[in-house]
Amino acid sequence: RAGELWRWRDAPAGRLAEIVVLDQFSRNLHRNDAKAFAQDSMALVLAQEAVAQGVDQALDVAGRGFLYMPYMHSESLAIHDEALRLFDQPGLEEQLHYEHLHRDILLRFGRYPHRNAALGRESSVEELDFLQQPGSSF
Repeated sequence: RAGELWRWRDAPAGRLAEIVVLDQFSRNLHRNDAKAFAQDSMALVLAQEAVAQGVDQALDVAGRGFLYMPYMHSESLAIHDEALRLFDQPGLEEQLHYEHLHRDILLRFGRYPHRNAALGRESSVEELDFLQQPGSSF
């Protein structure tokens, strides 16, 4: 949080590592808590910067898939429009499928309902019904 690992950004693998720590570790360490999403904006900014600088092209396809994950985790449809383009490449077909699933939820609700409880957001009746369906959360 103090920016002490900024040197990681000097190399593509380090940039990827920082994004994975911010995007994936927080989700898994703080499941069902607002802290799970606290690093999303920083992870997205770092991923956007990496894409703008072409850092993603220095990574193998698996690395690119993880580098693009903050786009998928965003609740912005504009960001998801970019995610569709990024995930649409050989080797990322499964991630592209999940990107479509995530985007469909945003198109329907404007947010991810499975985050509501953790973020203290009130769920609509439609969201509550949706959350009872298999596969409504990732």
